[in-house]
Parts: sequence; structure tokens; C-alpha cells
Amino acid sequence: MRYKKLYPAVICFCVFLAAIGLVLGDLSTVLPGLWKIIVTEDALITDYVKIAGVSAALVNSALVTLVSLLLLYLSKEPPNGFTLVELGLMAGFSLFGKNIVNIWAIMAGVVLYAKYHGTSLKRYLYVGLYGTSLSPIMTQMMHIGKFPAPVCLMLSLLLGLAIGFVLPPLCTHVHYAHQGYSLYNVGFGAGIIATVVVSLAKSFGIKVESRLIWSVGNNTLFAVLLMSLFGCMIASAVAVRGKTILESYRRILKTSGIGGTDYLKDEGGATTVFNMGVNGLFATLFVLAVKGDLNGPTICGIFTIVGFSSTGKHLRNIAPIMFGVYLASFTKTWAINQPSPILALLFSTTLAPVAGRFGPVAGIIAGYLHSSVALNVGIVYGGMNLYNNGFAGGIVAIFLVPVVQSISDRRARARGELSL
Repeated sequence: MRYKKLYPAVICFCVFLAAIGLVLGDLSTVLPGLWKIIVTEDALITDYVKIAGVSAALVNSALVTLVSLLLLYLSKEPPNGFTLVELGLMAGFSLFGKNIVNIWAIMAGVVLYAKYHGTSLKRYLYVGLYGTSLSPIMTQMMHIGKFPAPVCLMLSLLLGLAIGFVLPPLCTHVHYAHQGYSLYNVGFGAGIIATVVVSLAKSFGIKVESRLIWSVGNNTLFAVLLMSLFGCMIASAVAVRGKTILESYRRILKTSGIGGTDYLKDEGGATTVFNMGVNGLFATLFVLAVKGDLNGPTICGIFTIVGFSSTGKHLRNIAPIMFGVYLASFTKTWAINQPSPILALLFSTTLAPVAGRFGPVAGIIAGYLHSSVALNVGIVYGGMNLYNNGFAGGIVAIFLVPVVQSISDRRARARGELSL
């Protein structure tokens, strides 16, 4: 009952996306665009805006988000902050990699896992929706030239079922490795799965390669849409909560954001929406400030930040991480506004808990390291894991957190706060 307005709010968001898409185009362009999205290989980086146009990309995002919302509703799982995360991810990644067709085989695998263990699907539904980060593998299997189409379809479905089946236990296990300091936990698990699957595929002579399809020239349009959306979120939150929203928001800013945090539960809907709007506006302006492109992939990065603003991200812990990636651009061989670096800038905020727990200096270091790892680790799975930065963030957290923790413990012992 506390969150009864969450579903209508998300439906309004989906209607907003679909309406903008239909205003910018019409069914004569949207339907062929959707079909093109469905049949095109969509490994990283494949911008649906470039492939099918703004209209079809936005409508695909609205459809996938609505389907995800329906699954969550039918599961009767009480909505919470993680519901907003899930829907933010599905809306964002439906602009580059997920579509209304390629998500189903993996979801079916998760259903099979739940049936096998005799448990309710709602226990694993979130993992299943997160796990659609591996959806490009389903599309890739349909483009194996050496087999007939029916064989490719069967391989795709079987592989999707297998991926969905192994996702829940693997993602539960890998969380212990980074201790919640990387918010994209399923991205870490999915990276391991993608590495195994792609390695097997290559050993059978199947080519799996990353790609770069990147749209430009839509900054004005998307800037107006995004800033209007986030501005409305901030204004509506203030209108609902009033002056007390600042005190509530300050409590969010004091949290570390380690995985498992739920601001919707702790501070209520208005403050959470306010935090989401502030972070979305900050991320959008950051991209524009460094002369980056607003398109399917970067909007996905912004939506991911907004979604996780209900379960761990806030301005105080994402800013140091992003500045760490930005500072790295002055010392490395790439420019911050190039496709992969600008995505690393946005998705690096998976490490927000590092800055929240250990301070801004640790956050800047984490962002600096993440920029290198994220730009190189995807080689092992050829862009088949949409949550590439989740895999990279998990590696950085496993490497960095024990080191920073040991330094922190040493200082505490020196002050007499800890005993040997």
C-alpha cells in the first residue's frame, strides 16, 4: 500500500517514452524500426537510435519497460527501491541491446530454475531481469552462418535457458567477492557467464566480435527531454514533501550506498524521486560539459544512475567516481567524449559505495582504475555482456577495497580505535 503509486508512475514514464517516439515518427516508421532492432546483432556497442531511429528506439524502450513492470506486478512481489532499479535498467538498455524478443529465453531459464528448486519465481525475478544483460548472445546465435535458421533458433533458445538457469546461484555467490561495493552485482556474474560462453563459441569457430554503432547529432533533442523529465521529478518531489525534503535528502547523502540499501523504504518516495532527479540532471549536464553525445547508450547510462539512485547512489558518492574517470582522460590515450570512455564515465558509478564508505579520494582512485579496466576487460567476451562496467567494477572492487580497508584499519589502530 505504501508504494501503490509506483506502478502508475512507471506507466506514465512508459507512456511518456512511447508518446515522444510516436510524435517524432509514426507507425509507418516505428514498426519497421522495431523489426530492425529485433533482427540486428546487438553486441556492445549497438545504438538502436542509429539503427532504427529515435522513434523506434523509444517505443522499444517503453514496450520492454512495460513488459518488465507487468512481470513484477504479476509476481506479487511488493515493490521497493530495487523495483525502480530494475525498471530503470530495462528502460535504458532497451536503447542499446535489449529488445522485446531477445529477453525471453533467459527469463525462461530463470523460471526453469525456480521450478527445479520448487520455489516461487518472485524470489529470482529480479535476477532474471538483470540477467537479460546477456540478451545479445541470443541474437548472436541467430547469425551463425554455418547453420540453418531453425538450428540457430534452437541453439539460441537452449543457450538462453542454460544462462537463465545458472544465473541465480552464480550471482548470489559473486556478491561475497566484492562485498556490495559494486552495485552491478549481476553484471559481474554475467561477465563470468559471457566469458565462458564466448570462449566455447570461439573454440567451435564461431566469430564473436564487439562493434561500434554510435549515433550523433541528437544532443539538443535529448537534452531538452532529459532535463524536462528530471526537472519534473525534482519539482514534484518538492511539491509532495515540502521543506522537510532537504533534511531527508541530507540523510541519504550521509549513507555509504553499499549494496542492499533501499532509499524508498528508508526515506519514502518523494525524497527518493528527488535524489533520482538530482542525479539524472547531474549526469546529463556532465555528459554535455565534456562534449559527449546524448544517444541510446549514454541515455542508458544516465537512466542506470537514476535507477540506482533508489538503492545506493547519491551526489556525494557518484561525483568522486565520475571525476576519477574524467581525470584519467588527461593521462591516458583516449578522450573522455569518445564512445567507450563516456560510457565508462557513467557506468563507473557502480563503485559509488567505495566513495561513500572510504571518502572522495578513494572514489577518485576507484574511478581512475575503473576507466582502464572497463575499456579492456570486454575483449574476453566480445561485447556479449551489456553490463560490461558491472564486470569491470566487480574486478576493481575486489582489487581495491581490501587495500583501502587495510589502510583504513591501520589508521584506526594508530588512533587506538581498533585492537590487533
